[in-house]
Amino acid sequence: MNDQLTLLLIGSGGREHALAWALARSPRVGQVYVAPGNAGTEWPAAAEMAAATNVALSADDAPALLAFARERRVDLTVVGPEAPLAAGVVDLFQAAGLPIFGPSRAAARLEASKSFAKDFMRECAIPTGGYAAFADYESARRYLAGTGPVVVKADGLAAGKGVLMCDDEEAAQAALRQVMLAREFGAAGDTVVVEERLSGPEVSVLAFSDGRTVAPMPPARDHKRIYDGDRGPNTGGMGAFAPPPDVGAALVDEIRRTVLQPAVDGMAARGTPYVGVLYAGMMLTAAGPRVLEFNCRFGDPETQAILPLLDGDLAEIVLACVEGRLDQAEVRWQHGACATVVLASEGYPGAYPKGRPISGLDEAAGCEAVAVFHAGTARRDGHVVTAGGRVLAVSATGDDLPSALARAYAGVERIHFEGMHYRRDIGRRGG
Repeated sequence: MNDQLTLLLIGSGGREHALAWALARSPRVGQVYVAPGNAGTEWPAAAEMAAATNVALSADDAPALLAFARERRVDLTVVGPEAPLAAGVVDLFQAAGLPIFGPSRAAARLEASKSFAKDFMRECAIPTGGYAAFADYESARRYLAGTGPVVVKADGLAAGKGVLMCDDEEAAQAALRQVMLAREFGAAGDTVVVEERLSGPEVSVLAFSDGRTVAPMPPARDHKRIYDGDRGPNTGGMGAFAPPPDVGAALVDEIRRTVLQPAVDGMAARGTPYVGVLYAGMMLTAAGPRVLEFNCRFGDPETQAILPLLDGDLAEIVLACVEGRLDQAEVRWQHGACATVVLASEGYPGAYPKGRPISGLDEAAGCEAVAVFHAGTARRDGHVVTAGGRVLAVSATGDDLPSALARAYAGVERIHFEGMHYRRDIGRRGG
């Protein structure tokens, strides 16, 4: 590899801006290409950061991404979103002999198929709730007769929206029709998983993995509902913070021992080693931690609340994972907390307008310990405009959660676009 690494980052959201921002801070990195990127993922080289450049390639066009990586002699590719992983972009790059960070298609089934993940957890004795899976509507309908509270999930990838919480049988039957008959989530709903409805605080525990070793990140908690007080429809995430005050080092270590390491060991035993980020969505029940789901990549917006706490070199950690030497890497985290507030378009998570000018970005970024990560943004006539449902994520670090939240909201107050919506209670109860 060259002295100065050339990186390719696949994706276009807030997670990818945060990844580009962290990777570009490595003294070993000279250039970060982002495909396709957004209005925030381009900047010139500076003393403290490598240059970042957007590339007009779709995150789903694996052959074009591979050709670009060859042409530009990319030293390492990092995959942000789940869809390219599930489609096998890692397998394609590996077959061509190009280093890439992320799980193979076989390992990414932990996220791409909820029924596979539940069967895998049962096989590996990983704690999770009870479940049943159905590819036939009538069988699922009969199973739901007389049930109480359950969760109905589309089996495949549904952009974080294929999970339906049901308080009683009537709601469960309606959810089943929504998934399997109305096909609201398309082919992702060809199979449904009906799960036991667990209760307790939720927490996300992400970890780096090289196929053998796992290195947990600070735990995070996100806010899925669109409105304050956890009301309204689910979204991709309206904010997050790390670490939650009720999740200490001992609990993270328990999750590492009982969930993360067994999952990596189980994947290795199958001959499909898991390299990349393993994300365990957990519920802290009265009976102990239980896995709600696995994701096969960095979360969004959890990444924007975790990476500002990294006290180390993300590029070196990622390389260590790809090269199978994570046990030798320095994975350190700052003390304190980070809070992230998502600014969304009017109408999100439903239909929303695009092209609305955004002001105050530089002022917000100038606030103490604040970083502004772009998600659904674009450049038009020299101005940054809205181009998605989740538009921006304002993150801030502090000695503790209250100070991080105060700084994040101070940054939010500097930003404006027509119809801007955000939650005002991120992290307010620590949960």
